[in-house]
Amino acid sequence: MPQKKRTPANEQIAEEKPVEQTVASAPAEQPNQPRNEYAADEIQETEKDVDIAEFAERMDLDVICRGDNEVLHFSTFNISRPGLQLAGYYKHFAAERVQVMGQMEMTYLQQMTHDARKTACETLMKQPIPCLIVTSTLPPCDELITAGKKYNRVLLTSKLRTTPFVNKLSLYLSELLAPSVTIHGVLMDLYGVGVLLIGESGIGKSETALSLIERGHRLVADDAVTISRIGDRLDGTCPDVIRYFMELRGIGIIDIKAMYGASAVQLVKKIDMVVKLEAWDDKTRYTRLGAPDESYTILGVKKPLHIVPVKPGRNLAVILEAAARTHRLNDLGFNAMDELNERLRGNSKK
Repeated sequence: MPQKKRTPANEQIAEEKPVEQTVASAPAEQPNQPRNEYAADEIQETEKDVDIAEFAERMDLDVICRGDNEVLHFSTFNISRPGLQLAGYYKHFAAERVQVMGQMEMTYLQQMTHDARKTACETLMKQPIPCLIVTSTLPPCDELITAGKKYNRVLLTSKLRTTPFVNKLSLYLSELLAPSVTIHGVLMDLYGVGVLLIGESGIGKSETALSLIERGHRLVADDAVTISRIGDRLDGTCPDVIRYFMELRGIGIIDIKAMYGASAVQLVKKIDMVVKLEAWDDKTRYTRLGAPDESYTILGVKKPLHIVPVKPGRNLAVILEAAARTHRLNDLGFNAMDELNERLRGNSKK
């Protein structure tokens, strides 16, 4: 399956190509997709190169040998325990994974003869593995260190026992290699609810965000939002080059953090809902009773979508605050429409 083109994190999305062009084309490309679903482009799992010293510091590891390697190449968040490989079985060996050896593997090596141990270590280190990490209190044997130096492999050790270390490493790799996409929009934190604001260029997203900041809410990203999928969670942030900057037509670029302080900005926020601003159309029937049946799909994860029409006289900041509060109440099990139906049923019985 070919990998789709991804917008680099340090590039601002061109103004003349808003996200709605992508959204509008989705049903045409996928005829079976319901009309009430919108989607942003998806990408394949990412690959990353990480400096060895940075990785060792982050994971609290000691570097035993590194050869002439400066970086580690990670292409999957899966981890292998090469127990069967020490016994000579390599038929389904996943060399692209990080290899972790604990007390069980080290004890197995120690009970071997010197020649068998040397052969097992050299056969493992011949494989193009990104690195080998030895956990627990048992140090790597001399044959393993020698084989690592011979084949220019990275060998590290951890003071943690195997299970807690594997959990820690899995979390790190899941965040590092999370699939991501950058879309045109604004991301805000409203009452703890992550609201992704999308719409055509010039519809008023930044102006609405500025009004919300004035009311005490937090800006995460303006104009370009980089979204990563970690499990079923979508985390949004801003590309470094434009972080905390906002463009206002007629004024220019402003620095939100410098103007309003650190309490007005936030680095990362989980996306809970999507609001699409569009020009008011008298021929369009907009949701009036709540419970929207539309969704917005990003990286395969669906989020509730509210389409808010824009026209003079509508206070969008107050409307978005109400949408965020409604979302929180729904999470707590309260639904205004259900409450109204209960009252109507009660009145009909009288």
